[in-house]
Amino acid sequence: MSSTSRPDSPLDKGRRFVHWLEGRIRRTPGGSWIFPHGLLALLVGLLGLKNVLPLFEQIHIIQHSIATFGPAKDFAHLPGVFHIPGGIPKTLIGLVQILMSVGLLLRSRMVWTIVLLMTLLSISVDLFQRPLPHLSLTFSILLLGGLILFRKTFDQSSLAIGTFLSVLSILLLMGYGIFGSFILGKGFTPPIQSLTTAFYFAIITMATVGYGDIVPKTDDARLFVVSLVILGITVFSASLSSVIIPLINDRIKKALLPEKKMPTRKNHTILIGTGSLARSTYQELAARHQPVTLIAPHEISDPPFAGCDQVIGDPADGEVLRRAGVVEAQAIISLLDEDAENAFVVLAARDTGSKAKTVVSVRSRANFTRIRTVNPDMILAPDLIGGELIAMALNDEKIDGETFFRKALFMDPRIKEGAEE
Repeated sequence: MSSTSRPDSPLDKGRRFVHWLEGRIRRTPGGSWIFPHGLLALLVGLLGLKNVLPLFEQIHIIQHSIATFGPAKDFAHLPGVFHIPGGIPKTLIGLVQILMSVGLLLRSRMVWTIVLLMTLLSISVDLFQRPLPHLSLTFSILLLGGLILFRKTFDQSSLAIGTFLSVLSILLLMGYGIFGSFILGKGFTPPIQSLTTAFYFAIITMATVGYGDIVPKTDDARLFVVSLVILGITVFSASLSSVIIPLINDRIKKALLPEKKMPTRKNHTILIGTGSLARSTYQELAARHQPVTLIAPHEISDPPFAGCDQVIGDPADGEVLRRAGVVEAQAIISLLDEDAENAFVVLAARDTGSKAKTVVSVRSRANFTRIRTVNPDMILAPDLIGGELIAMALNDEKIDGETFFRKALFMDPRIKEGAEE
């Protein structure tokens, strides 16, 4: 190649390294649980535990005081919950982070959104504290960067995830009601002096039964009860709707829409990618009445892929490729934005025993040699060939059709041999 290309920036190199590392780890046994989902879940859980620890320390102080001075002792001299670092907001953020860290392992987009919001709130609370908690703030900022960097890997949404979030929301609300009642116990008549009584009061309040045997007498206690009632109604309503509405919608779709027949995937082309090049490729294949199966991380409903046979999943996963009919396919075209991911697709296809022709795209000159090591049948490098063709045209060099075709696709000699036979 005689053309020159712009050198990759450090940001581009770093992004490619992260995608390469992610791909390598995800393709090891259990890798998708380890990186990035497992690592981010661990970091979120640790940050949540740090935010909640002051609350448990205060509960321990209150329990120790009850054991030492008896239940009739006034706890006004003890540090109030509003005076612990971050106060109630940091404690609630910590509880949400601990519970939602489990949901990150399910790759839920909704859980990712909630965790991102909680991390931003944690950073905001840290910025208003004096002295500034540098360690906590730095940890939260690094976590925020990781969540944004790997945002595309959290792409799952299902009834199971909705149910999981509903259960977590109810558990979180119960934790808020029980510990809040216990810590503000002296603001009630009679005082709430045990976790059992706090549990009883929280359940009765959230159910809006209100027997009247325990009554708030201070402003803090009254505001807490109001918040518990409002949150109880909101959480239970949202939880029911997140489970029941998808079930009803699913039943309605099955009743009104005809059942889709599974397409026969044989002698077809597997297309991977949703960018402009992939869309143009699909349109050309469809115009020639070639059967195409698209592999995408989620269902694509916008043109030109509307109505296209689609398989949802990781294209470098052998099981996903088998569902797409890789063994019976005549060609696999991987046009993903990341060169490393295209290479992983070729390797995964080889592992399935498929004899389909493999076509991959490559954007970076630095990755061109690496891509060739996985032996794809064709390599499409528009950025590289474009520069050479422009240079050839300006120098009045002859460009015949066959030369252009082979330069544009960097075709493997095996294809030429097959064509001659």
